[in-house]
Amino acid sequence: MPSEDDYPKWFRRKRSPFFRGWGFDDVDRIFEDMEKMMEEEFKSFTSRVPKDYVRERKLPDGSTVREWGPFVYGYSVKIGPDGKPEVREFGNVKPSLTGPQVQQEREPLVDIIETDSEIHIVVELPGVEKKDIKLNATEETLTINVDTPQRKYFKQVELPARVKVKEAKSEYKNGVLEVTLPKAKDEKHPKGQPISME
Repeated sequence: MPSEDDYPKWFRRKRSPFFRGWGFDDVDRIFEDMEKMMEEEFKSFTSRVPKDYVRERKLPDGSTVREWGPFVYGYSVKIGPDGKPEVREFGNVKPSLTGPQVQQEREPLVDIIETDSEIHIVVELPGVEKKDIKLNATEETLTINVDTPQRKYFKQVELPARVKVKEAKSEYKNGVLEVTLPKAKDEKHPKGQPISME
């Protein structure tokens, strides 16, 4: 009769105390069901992937292989001025009840720093040229848009205070965009009139 060492590691795991009393057929069926669920989820996910994220590449032996991506998902957490954590997501994959959704544009990582007189927005936009970045602002929002064949980014930032759009300044260096927006006084100004920033 074979000893434990004669079986591969994954098979020995199936024989752990958790599965004791179960027949090998039961354990095999559980793993087969898990594999089927993973295959079905992968098929469902790949059916929702935009065409730009699917490529075929020829290998040296003449065969072709399908490549997917890039898929990016991440988040940052920081403690806000009220002492509560603020979670910000970034990337081009969004979780949903029907499974992950892949979007054409990547949502960049954005950090908002507020002082008494200004709002600083720091945005990570690797792999793009300054000329490709389009900024649009109102007194309450800042929209960042990049649309090139290689990179697509989009983010609309809700500002924590009203700002003077005409006095905004921006700088882009080494893949990092910094936008400084002076805060507006309390008097009312017309809303919803986007102003392009150079």
